[in-house]
Amino acid sequence: MDFVLKEEHGFRYIDEGEGEVLLLLHGLMGGLSNWEVVIEEFSKSYRVILPMLPVYDLPVLTTGVKTLAKFVHKFIKYKKLRNVTLLGNSLGGHVALIYTLAHPILVKAMVLTGSSGLYENAFGGSFPRRENYQFVKEKTEYTFYDPATATTELIDEVYKLVNDRHSVIRLLAMAKSAIRHNMKKDLSKMHLPVLLIWGRNDKITPPEVAEEFNQLLPHAELHWIDKCGHAPMMEHPQEFNRLLKGFLDKIKA
Repeated sequence: MDFVLKEEHGFRYIDEGEGEVLLLLHGLMGGLSNWEVVIEEFSKSYRVILPMLPVYDLPVLTTGVKTLAKFVHKFIKYKKLRNVTLLGNSLGGHVALIYTLAHPILVKAMVLTGSSGLYENAFGGSFPRRENYQFVKEKTEYTFYDPATATTELIDEVYKLVNDRHSVIRLLAMAKSAIRHNMKKDLSKMHLPVLLIWGRNDKITPPEVAEEFNQLLPHAELHWIDKCGHAPMMEHPQEFNRLLKGFLDKIKA
């Protein structure tokens, strides 16, 4: 399915369907492709919006998770959104947490999958060596349980990214910001419904991270997907959508 990428007021975003708002937040190297199946399914009964986060467009000194959360707030204010359900993968989950802490009145519920905010092991503990395609390929495959999920197109995108000096400086700054900004002490303050969908074989934010989120968030429920890595909505989209639908039906009721 082809989605229209709208551009206005300095924002680039997908806006599909009508109804209650699901706002999708992508990860450090994510984007539209990570959420395609979710958008396709849920835009039939919800308004599904995905803003493209300016991960690589910020000044180096302000590149960080808090700045992304401020960007999301500007976008939500511009679109006059309320009662939003935030869905975040990896860095996007971290941004959702920071945003919800700052603006709880605007957020109805949250869905986190492979979220940073407590711990992450990006790129398996080592940053990709530039100009080494095989190394980048292996580290991209590390994200998933099934290496075949890392398509040639996805590997090429990551390879291009890590070989662009402008982007790679911001990538490192954003990754360091995510590690510094630990949310452990803040999670008990979030009293909204939270769905945790986690890959049982996630090596970047391992299962114990999901368990800690589940313990610290007052109204969380945790669901596992077997044979699944860091991006369940990409690797097992049908199962991800099934769990998401169950949660949305519950909070709607």
